[in-house]
Amino acid sequence: MLKPKILVIVANLGTPDAPSASAVRRFLKDFLSDPRVIEIPRLLWKIILFGFVLPFRPKRVAHAYAQIWTTDSPMRQILLDQVKALEQQLTVQYSDFDLRVVPAMTYGQPNIQAVLDQVAQQPQDHIIVLPLFPQYSATSTAPIYDVMAKWIRTQRNLPGLSIIRDYYQHPLYIQALAQSVINYREQHGSAEKLLMSFHGIPQPYADKGDPYADRCRITAQKVADALGLEPNQWAISFQSRFGKQEWVKPYTDQILQQWAEQGVRSVQICSPAFSADCLETLEELALQNAELFLNAGGESYRYIPALNSSPEHIELLNQLLQAHLDAVTLTLQVQA
Repeated sequence: MLKPKILVIVANLGTPDAPSASAVRRFLKDFLSDPRVIEIPRLLWKIILFGFVLPFRPKRVAHAYAQIWTTDSPMRQILLDQVKALEQQLTVQYSDFDLRVVPAMTYGQPNIQAVLDQVAQQPQDHIIVLPLFPQYSATSTAPIYDVMAKWIRTQRNLPGLSIIRDYYQHPLYIQALAQSVINYREQHGSAEKLLMSFHGIPQPYADKGDPYADRCRITAQKVADALGLEPNQWAISFQSRFGKQEWVKPYTDQILQQWAEQGVRSVQICSPAFSADCLETLEELALQNAELFLNAGGESYRYIPALNSSPEHIELLNQLLQAHLDAVTLTLQVQA
């Protein structure tokens, strides 16, 4: 008897193919052309994108990537490690399935559209998509829904489909974040302040109903509670502003500047929204913001790595997938 075919797609946002201006230009063109990411009238945005952003920004961004690039992009390397660990566990736990776990990126390689195109050659009974965005946002998670919806319209014999929307307050997620801080402090000591810095979104997006910022605040509060921190020992902030419009506040760089000016001497910073270290954590947080804080009078600034492929993170992702795989098991049993 043939085993049911289950495909698990673990998806992150994306990364360039190389730390070069040409590769970054291709990536930014793909990423910034998505109307989910930039909500500006298309004609106006095309003029800005092709006239001002793509001619100049790729060189600067490529230089930043070069500072963190090893044999490949850190995000892609970590994604492959996460997928490998999950597949090793899940194929044992669900041996009655012909189960595969594959990596995908919304922008860049391995591209989620290419992964879905392969399903035509290898039909599946069920597909589970796990976007690695703990806090849902129309700017990050929703584009994966868009790709799936577009693909669905082209298929005649559709498999079952599950998409994990987010997990911003899952107990294992909060536990993993808190444990990462505890582990780091056991090695490096504590600090006066812990800053939880999340990737920002434009304030108008939040005003229109994007729940991302509220989810970030819930995550941060739960992590602070798990660590037993007092209100004066931590703060939440938002980073990676782009363009001139207002973004959700407070801003990470401004918080660090204020703390240094107020006499805070030691800061540790983490970024709970990132499931893998990448440009925004390894270059912006670990390097740029360290320089800002130290130049403003701070004495010690340390970045706490993302969850990456830590045992606690893999256990969380495993549990998220198990809930859906168990439901698939029941569904297939009923159909049988």
